[in-house]
Amino acid sequence: MPELPEVETLNRQLQKKISGRAISATEVYDDKLTGIKNFQAGKVAGVERQGKTICIRLEDGRSIVIHLRMTGRLLWQESAERPRHSRWRAGFDKGNIFLVDPRRFATIRIERTKTEKIKNDLMADFDEKLFLAKQANRKINLKTLLMDQKALAGIGNIYACEILHRSGISPLRQAASLSIREWKMIFDSAKRILKKGIENRGTSISDWRDLYGLQGENQKELKVYGQQGKYCSTCGGTINRIKQGGRSTFYCHTCQK
Repeated sequence: MPELPEVETLNRQLQKKISGRAISATEVYDDKLTGIKNFQAGKVAGVERQGKTICIRLEDGRSIVIHLRMTGRLLWQESAERPRHSRWRAGFDKGNIFLVDPRRFATIRIERTKTEKIKNDLMADFDEKLFLAKQANRKINLKTLLMDQKALAGIGNIYACEILHRSGISPLRQAASLSIREWKMIFDSAKRILKKGIENRGTSISDWRDLYGLQGENQKELKVYGQQGKYCSTCGGTINRIKQGGRSTFYCHTCQK
């Protein structure tokens, strides 16, 4: 599933490509996309990311809100020829954006009013005090909390594992057991790892591609995710793989306490 760095990569590419340009036509290829069926053309005022969501703002106040879910991605093509697994097209004067989504979980909807900026996005207007007040005393394992989009927007399985490893904190710990110092370590590690992920245009270990169909480079930076059985780059211990909430967690039980 695309996480914050992948969605931010798309956001920045879309900002440069379509801001100020008019959507001339759209086509829906999948009946599941009911939220975009009656779309009327408009001019793009700008693009922004909120958590894992892309918002294409139109000059008339509407927004096209896209959540890529498991396997969705946006692809820019000069040609209007429909790519495999495409579910929707937005046409411009010279070029097209396609929603390509093999598993058909991605969603698109039109919003009539501008949504309020969220306060739980570490790479945007993050309110650290508000987060700690709401989340720091929860009796929930830390990995699950980091992936809770209502608690902390944008982080999924890959980056949660990497953040906890860099912080030296076990994914099995309860959130309520952490000190303020440990929370600070998590916030700092998260910002550094997410920033690097954005610089590398995301992590391509399965379906992820950027707006131009190119793989990201951040898979080269992974220290624990997918590394079970290998030596820990921090302490030389062994990377373990366990299941939490139906998802694989990768961590070093030697240096993550």
